[in-house]
Amino acid sequence: MSPFSCPREKEVAESLRLGQWPDGVAAELRDHVRGCRTCSDLALVTQTFQQARTVTAPAVPMQAPGALWWRAQLRRRNSAIERVSRPIVGAQIFAFAITMLVAVGALAWAMRNGFHLTAWATSILAELHLDALLPAAWPGMTGNLVLLLPILATLVLVSGVVVYLVSEKQ
Repeated sequence: MSPFSCPREKEVAESLRLGQWPDGVAAELRDHVRGCRTCSDLALVTQTFQQARTVTAPAVPMQAPGALWWRAQLRRRNSAIERVSRPIVGAQIFAFAITMLVAVGALAWAMRNGFHLTAWATSILAELHLDALLPAAWPGMTGNLVLLLPILATLVLVSGVVVYLVSEKQ
């Protein structure tokens, strides 16, 4: 861009914008553009962009207005659902964290007062006749949580990932 502007630059730009250049303008303006560097650059650049636009404009396929309207409505609904569900997801995470905190606290309290988790789990599994699925070393593990804690931690981790993936698909 040159530091100087031409007083007739707006007139040239308007004729270019309206598509009147060069045939629809006075000969005086055409002579001015030939002699003025600013106006000739403006005419050259504008005509180049207009030609490029006419070449590329037919290449863009136009979509049906109904499809565009439908997509806009779908985006609007999805954004509204997302705005509404943010507090709900936050409340669910908070409730899950409080539930886990209470469960861990209750388990710790019960274990301090003589509750044996492995004996309880073994009796529950025996009542449900699922003791056949347990490893052979399970009955000898009473009081030993070396194997049980990593299993429970893995279960909690996998369930958290599953809940996250399911909530992302909705």
